[in-house]
Amino acid sequence: MKTQIDVLRKSRELVLKELEGLTLDQIHAIPAGFKNSIAWNVAHLVVTQQVLHYKFSGLNCLCPDELIEDYKKGTFPTKNFTEEEFSEVKDLLLGLPDTLEEDLEAGIFENYTAYPTSTGYVLTSINNAISFNNFHEGIHYGIIRSIKKFL
Repeated sequence: MKTQIDVLRKSRELVLKELEGLTLDQIHAIPAGFKNSIAWNVAHLVVTQQVLHYKFSGLNCLCPDELIEDYKKGTFPTKNFTEEEFSEVKDLLLGLPDTLEEDLEAGIFENYTAYPTSTGYVLTSINNAISFNNFHEGIHYGIIRSIKKFL
């Protein structure tokens, strides 16, 4: 599982690198042909990882409930972050893989409620949820890079 956590960390480092030099207006822009902004995608990564790993394991998510409600699967941007709010989201993005690794080592993931993903793959354990989440993060990293080309 260490490799999967390392992949998650690397993925998030790459996402943060894509944000360098972008203004708050740019991260909230939604180019023609897209449904969401870079900011939405970044927050969505935080939320999805928490839901797939913690919620379906019967544990409390480590990000605010409001963030989950606003950026979970099926949502669209309805408001913009302030600089401070987006900084907090980036801190979560970068820090939560460490917490996940600590929680895995502590053995807190004892149960998992099966979850059928929109791809048709059914998650049945924390281990396959971590692997699937990495796949999901790769998709959104690509979307972020695509949006950035239109800014």
